[in-house]
Amino acid sequence: MRYELYYWPQIQGRGEYVRLVLEEAGADYADVARRRGMGAMTKMMEARGTPPFAPPFLKAGKLVIGQTANILLYLGPRHGLAPKAEAGRLWLHQLQLTIADLVLEIHDTHHPLGPSMYYEDQRGPAKKRTADFWKERVPKYLEYFERVLESSGGSWVAGRRISYVDLSLFQIVAGLRYAFPKRMKAFERRIPGLVDLHDRVAIRPNIKAYLESERRIPFNEDGIFRHYRELDV
Repeated sequence: MRYELYYWPQIQGRGEYVRLVLEEAGADYADVARRRGMGAMTKMMEARGTPPFAPPFLKAGKLVIGQTANILLYLGPRHGLAPKAEAGRLWLHQLQLTIADLVLEIHDTHHPLGPSMYYEDQRGPAKKRTADFWKERVPKYLEYFERVLESSGGSWVAGRRISYVDLSLFQIVAGLRYAFPKRMKAFERRIPGLVDLHDRVAIRPNIKAYLESERRIPFNEDGIFRHYRELDV
């Protein structure tokens, strides 16, 4: 099957979690908006019936699947990136939904008053939100995932085999390193397992080739992970 991924063409964003799975699996896919522009994506969102609310969404045959965690719930078992047993699949889905909560909190460090305003119009609240994020929220989330990894019974979150959640945690570590290099460097001593997981994902053949290719959109100040020097103190 040839998949079609629909997402904004200029950012990694939430679509990157899907791209990482497709790349690791060696799947045949088209990143539609990057190849053909935004028209096809907009048309699908405006369709009648059961349209997706927002990107990312994935077209797989006749299926159109929206929401990142939902897409990964579909792709994982089909590409050996999730357990076969229902309990294991639901456990990974639960973890991915928790990652989705974290991603929203990361976004809100630079846009605490909402995405309709420019960052420059909310610098003060962003500084307060970022300070609380690193004091309270980062330890809560990342140390939780550190414990999950430690108790998995293997090298990966689901045990002995890599899963889509491992790929998502790779993206979290990479993104926080970009957005908050000083803060992240100081915090990494508390999450050695996640740092090691990041490094092991980065050298997997398909992922390494992807990261070195033009298919990997660079981090930038339009996406979820943004580097503002005044927030990284």
